[in-house]
Amino acid sequence: MGAIYRREMGAFFSSAIAYIFLGVFFAISGFFFVNSTLAYATTDLTGTFGSIFLILVFLIPLMTMKLFSEEKRQRTEQGLLTAPIGLTSIVLGKYFAALTLYTIGISIFLVFGLILEFFGTVAWASVLSNFVALFFLGAAFIAVTLFVSTLTENQVISAILGFLSLLVLYLMDSIASAISVEFISDILKTLSFYSRYNEFVTGLFNLSSVLFFVSVAVVFNFLSVRVFEKRRWS
Repeated sequence: MGAIYRREMGAFFSSAIAYIFLGVFFAISGFFFVNSTLAYATTDLTGTFGSIFLILVFLIPLMTMKLFSEEKRQRTEQGLLTAPIGLTSIVLGKYFAALTLYTIGISIFLVFGLILEFFGTVAWASVLSNFVALFFLGAAFIAVTLFVSTLTENQVISAILGFLSLLVLYLMDSIASAISVEFISDILKTLSFYSRYNEFVTGLFNLSSVLFFVSVAVVFNFLSVRVFEKRRWS
């Protein structure tokens, strides 16, 4: 797994992907920080954290779109499948590389907190709680879009399908409200990513929501492994 992780981290920073992702993420986060926090002369980062959810729906598919689709396009996938390394290690190496880049991106929120310390008292418990929520939300999103990347060799299609997948998860509450069958609506509401993330934004640290995001990451990484396992024996 370590070799795959190092290779993917090198690929991120030897191409434009890491710089585009971090540049765009920092710019948008900074915009929300200025307009949702500094503009109101407050040390509360709640508005900034609450605004970033939808941005991840757009940015994460762009970050993960080539992780597996590029292997298929360049015909290097067979080399991975026949390498003396477990398929789980391959998937997790790529996954943790993407998660590392993502974590570098969201660390800007800790910088925002330090900046606000110059103006007043920062509620670090709330900041760290929101940071944890943002981390696990991203961990789940990355696993979903990584799985999508295993299904196609076209990066653009991978990005579009990843975006649509995350958009559905973002709109899960609206979809649930539009369904008149109560038990189906209730099931969909339990799968709501936004409402679970919003709990943290409003100050409620819910361990079950953390476990939910972790479970989603585990399930979709498992599905990615199964996709490659099927290809190895086909």
